[in-house]
Amino acid sequence: MTIWNELTGLDFSLTTVDANGVPTRALRSGAGEEAVVFLHGTSGHLEAFARNIPAHAPHYECHAIDMLGHGYTGKPDYPYEIPRYVAHLVDYLDAVGIQRAHLVGESLGGWVAAHLASELPERVLSLQLLAAGGTVANPVVMERIKTSTLDAVRSDDIELTRARLRLLMHDPVNATEELVEVRHRIYHQPDFVANIHNLLSLQEMEIRQRNLLRPERLARIQAPTLVVWGHENPFGDVPEAKKLAEDIPGARLQLYPECGHWPQHEQAARYNPLSLEFLAEASAKVKAEASA
Repeated sequence: MTIWNELTGLDFSLTTVDANGVPTRALRSGAGEEAVVFLHGTSGHLEAFARNIPAHAPHYECHAIDMLGHGYTGKPDYPYEIPRYVAHLVDYLDAVGIQRAHLVGESLGGWVAAHLASELPERVLSLQLLAAGGTVANPVVMERIKTSTLDAVRSDDIELTRARLRLLMHDPVNATEELVEVRHRIYHQPDFVANIHNLLSLQEMEIRQRNLLRPERLARIQAPTLVVWGHENPFGDVPEAKKLAEDIPGARLQLYPECGHWPQHEQAARYNPLSLEFLAEASAKVKAEASA
């Protein structure tokens, strides 16, 4: 199953949006009253949500973007710390006229979404944290992310890109050849190679420490929150997921067996109905509060 087969029959646009001077690649589909914005992980790209957009687009205005310094989005020359990602996301929302959005963030994307929800609650309708990063600073995991990414970027050998993508999956079959080829091409753009140190800055201990999602920040999140995690997540064990959910008021936790770091992809048949149910409940809650 390829990305384009996943999107067959779906009306969508793949475009570049000027987000306060940063050209931002976005896949947009759907025309619902509310917007859902999908955010990928470290060194990732919007194709991470190819199995999710078709299920959500009939109900919501969907946006999957390449985040700051990632994919085919602009790559300014400075370290990509969380406030920079948040500012870029807000700039994107402003550019496309979204005042409030449901945020779905995987890994780094969840880190960014949670930070935004804690800082600007008025911009967030609901929050989904899929194998979200940012609550711990594990030097072994940080070195694994850094080394596997650098190896794939610095070599033309596509096997290293394949290994980097398979690292995310419990079942390697989910690292499809098309995904491997898409990522390999992204990894070898000259501006991506030139800025890889900026993209990986959060894997440096001092920088990571000052960007962490600490309990006092998570406690400020007001949006309805769903935490989704795989039992075989190579970048974070289940206790990390449970602690994350406990630190966010009212958060719900969903664990999937036989699932790695991309639950929305590996467990799409389970995740999509769960997400739609959660979004509907969050929307109803927001509308009820607005009319009270």
